Amino acid sequence: MAARTDQVTDPAIAAALLLARRGQAYYSRKLNELSDADFDGPSLLSGWDRRHLIAHVGLNARAITRLVEWAHTGAETPMYASPAQRNEEIEFSATLPTQALRNLSDHAAIHLTVEWRDLPEQAWSNEVRTGQGRIVPVSETVWMRTREVWIHAVDLGNGGRFEDFPAELLDALLTDILGAWDRRREAEGLPRYLLEAVDRPVPTVNTIPDATAAREAIVVRGTAAALARWATGRGTDGVLSSDGEPAAAPRWL
Repeated sequence: MAARTDQVTDPAIAAALLLARRGQAYYSRKLNELSDADFDGPSLLSGWDRRHLIAHVGLNARAITRLVEWAHTGAETPMYASPAQRNEEIEFSATLPTQALRNLSDHAAIHLTVEWRDLPEQAWSNEVRTGQGRIVPVSETVWMRTREVWIHAVDLGNGGRFEDFPAELLDALLTDILGAWDRRREAEGLPRYLLEAVDRPVPTVNTIPDATAAREAIVVRGTAAALARWATGRGTDGVLSSDGEPAAAPRWL
């Protein structure tokens, strides 16, 4: 029997799926490097040990799968019944035996990639609602999962690095984060940032609309990996700003 392949033919979605699957492989490799005893250690996320983090990443795959099924069938299946239900599910799953947590991670990831694979070409533009209430085409779920697995592989705290990320992922992260800050700037009084990636031929990551605003922006410099680490709230190592030592970045999501 011939192997089943993705039904989507859009080259941008196909490339995005590849990056998401590479991220899942990277996350799974870092997870599999942990011993059972390591699961009880701290993650790099404040307030979460590795068990909570691993439970969250596995349950996130299940939640995104529900959105893909929604797009495929037309039957509304939200990511979560409520924020409280999401948190309760993470708390419960973090108490599972270690092998059950490993199985959750593997099985949920496989189910998601199968649902992506089997989603008909015409369904990729169907709209779904994220856990934050945004209405997006289901193709957005690929990026949602991509950032989840790559970044949380680092948060496992056993050697994952932003420096391991593909260049296209780092660039996409920086653009996405600046866009999120732009959307919340007025409501939250956020400063403007101009990011300068010193290891890029065109170093400036800039969503600022005019030269006047750009002159007032805080310039943050570093490698693309260091900028992504800072912008996602994972520390200030390797970055400098026009104000000296950079302050903690605003929240992203």
